[in-house]
Amino acid sequence: MKTVGLIEPDWKWGTAQGSRELDRLLDRQLTFREKLEWLEEAETLSLRFRANRESRSNDEPRSPLGRHGSKVGNP
Repeated sequence: MKTVGLIEPDWKWGTAQGSRELDRLLDRQLTFREKLEWLEEAETLSLRFRANRESRSNDEPRSPLGRHGSKVGNP
């Protein structure tokens, strides 16, 4: 990791604008290789979530009730 000055915590990071600013600060500390590794890990996690979701939907028996207990289709 590149060494950039110490980042001091700030309350403004709780806002949308502040969050983007924090992302830019953290992004400057990563090397290109670290960014690629992060993207690969994020993609792997996304694919695992999708596979898990698909396997759960294939395992569950279909019900005439929707996911939230309401009738599916015409009332």
